[in-house]
Amino acid sequence: MSHIAEAIKIRNTTFKNRLIKGAMSEALANYAGQPNQLHLGLYETWAKGHLGCAITGNVMVDFRAKNEPGVVVVETERDLAKLKEWADIGKKYGMVQLIQLSHPGRQCPKGLNKETVSASAVPFSPMLATTFGTPRELHEEEILEIIQRFAESARICEKAGFDGIQLHGAHGYLISQFLSPLTNKRQDQWGGSIENRMRFLLGIYKAVRLTTSDNFIVSVKLNSADFQRGGISEEEVVAVFKAIDTAGIDLIEISGGTYEAPAMAGAKADKRKVSTIAREAYFLDFAEKIRKEVKCHLMVTGGFRTAKGMNDALDSGACEFIGIARPLAVETDVCERLIAGQDVRYAIAPIKTGIPFVDKMAIMEILWYAAQFKAIGEGKQPNPKLSPLKVFFHYATNNVKAVIRGRVNSRKSA
Repeated sequence: MSHIAEAIKIRNTTFKNRLIKGAMSEALANYAGQPNQLHLGLYETWAKGHLGCAITGNVMVDFRAKNEPGVVVVETERDLAKLKEWADIGKKYGMVQLIQLSHPGRQCPKGLNKETVSASAVPFSPMLATTFGTPRELHEEEILEIIQRFAESARICEKAGFDGIQLHGAHGYLISQFLSPLTNKRQDQWGGSIENRMRFLLGIYKAVRLTTSDNFIVSVKLNSADFQRGGISEEEVVAVFKAIDTAGIDLIEISGGTYEAPAMAGAKADKRKVSTIAREAYFLDFAEKIRKEVKCHLMVTGGFRTAKGMNDALDSGACEFIGIARPLAVETDVCERLIAGQDVRYAIAPIKTGIPFVDKMAIMEILWYAAQFKAIGEGKQPNPKLSPLKVFFHYATNNVKAVIRGRVNSRKSA
């Protein structure tokens, strides 16, 4: 029997199967951060392919803090009508939809925003310092404001008709920056002990719960590790998982890494044990450990490529959901095929431009797939042979334009 095809319920929402599209950057919005027909075309294509649940790419809660050009921003009801169209796609095809809410903190390219902020003013490693500037440390009143921004964005998402949200607490974004001792050097109630460092995450969760209904799904994406020396310890990670579970979270997606150590893109795959590689998923071993500590539903994303590997993971009890991401960029019908017991067609290899400093950042693991999403949104077929170098230069050009536009608008508003 295929466990992948089994239905499961969270609160009053039924997931028709166990396959969830993990969040991937779409970069399809305009400068103002507005969703459009490309988003609708992309998600309808996936919905037609029998996807059980889709978690959107990063949706920012603050226009002043965008992680990249083309990111959607939901901070007011300005785009409520288009958001409702987006949410209606899920209802039409029985696909659950969760909006991933995020604040990038320090992970914003230089010049894209007026400034970058974080838990503490910690610079990036030398390799990335040319791209990402040193952030300003947040004042406490700003921390409280950001918490309320998450809550307001969640309220708008529910009003639009989405089934729930996912808080992005992984991959080095702001919530993760508060959790990690590498990026949180504060000496007040928001830093120091793990209890203080998780206060930001718990504050956001509680604020979201207060502004949404009992049937609204609230999930979170968390790192199993930073994969950096001096990062959050496994003991601290377990404490975070247990605390958010006790608070009432519905679903935790397990991931790992940051921009400086991108394990989420499979960068650590060559260092995994042979037994782990055989089981496919990057974070399945950690899921088995945390399963004993929490009661909420768990989702493992990254590395799955066969129907057997996915069914085995579900059968083991380590997780209730399988996250798939990159295969959906080149095989829009992959969910239907997996449910039928067939495997992923294309082997997913690291995307390389041949430019060393670009390839070390693993940024093409975002950009190349975003280019595929644009094609799908336009009703075209994805292109597995698309040139990474061509994609990078197109991105660099658009990024320069966004920086120039941002500076012009900043001068006008000054």
